[in-house]
Amino acid sequence: MRHILKGKLGFGTAPLGNMYRNIPEEEAMATVDAAWESGVRYFDTAPFYGAGLAEIRLGEALSKRNRDDYVLSTKVGRIISDELEEPAARDLGEKGGLFEFGRKNKIIPDYTADATLRSIEQSLKRLKTDRLDFVFIHDIAQDFYGDEWLSKFESARTGAFRVLTRLREEGVIRGWGLGVNRVEPIELMLDLEEAKPDVSLLAGRYSLLDHERALQRVMPAAVKHNMDIVAGGPYSSGVLAGGTHFEYQIASPEIMAKVEKIKNIADRHQISVKAAALQFSLANPAVAAVVPGATRPERIEEDKAALNTVIPAAFWEEMREQKLVAPNAPLPNSVK
Repeated sequence: MRHILKGKLGFGTAPLGNMYRNIPEEEAMATVDAAWESGVRYFDTAPFYGAGLAEIRLGEALSKRNRDDYVLSTKVGRIISDELEEPAARDLGEKGGLFEFGRKNKIIPDYTADATLRSIEQSLKRLKTDRLDFVFIHDIAQDFYGDEWLSKFESARTGAFRVLTRLREEGVIRGWGLGVNRVEPIELMLDLEEAKPDVSLLAGRYSLLDHERALQRVMPAAVKHNMDIVAGGPYSSGVLAGGTHFEYQIASPEIMAKVEKIKNIADRHQISVKAAALQFSLANPAVAAVVPGATRPERIEEDKAALNTVIPAAFWEEMREQKLVAPNAPLPNSVK
């Protein structure tokens, strides 16, 4: 993936699916426009985000752009039905109520071959485009399916894995991988001889607040297998950007205390926590891009400024001394 990206900062559209709140249409459109004007040319989305709402909004915003000028990824694993349901009543495992303000269309989990092709067809219509660059298999992990996640993984292995491999070989898509909030599915996939993923989106598992587990196997394995990582959720659901959510829920007092420690160090070195969060995720050699989400245009400029902030080596040294980053985590500025 990294060889076709025009920058390391992408745009994650989960918030455009009315995550946490009912976002006005004009605000959503203005945010995508602001991302474009700031130079962002990689956009990631999914049918799951608001039951198709994020894809619809992104498709509308990008319809006035030249398709050859940007990179687009979406996800498979959930079919959006014309049948309606109450969003707040959906069983989303640990992520209950995540898109309760989204569309009411029923979301049907399905990782089979036929469903994968159907999902892509639906996404192309919502996105108003004739092609996708990358496709991620979405959420085959414990946080959504509990003990049943391995059966979902097996369904994807015999269905979505093979379909996406064929589409890549035919030149229909550039590549595929997983889009998950847990490291175990990626570890399992990389152990399979038959699976040859190009890139995977790992959300929330390679951030300032949570990266130790990813450093054990996933990141080294990704480099070994020449699979790029897109780091999603670099702000840990918002708590590293001044918000109150961690792991899509209200952050615990322990997490808030850790964030306060990071903020105090950042303040002393006159940088933002956002800058530290973005640049930390990108410092790992496995990471090709980082995709923070946003619903307000001004957040885009903050992200760009954060990426361009010069962070003194002394900041990272203090973070390591305070055990706020793992001793084996690659750090910006070649800090030892």
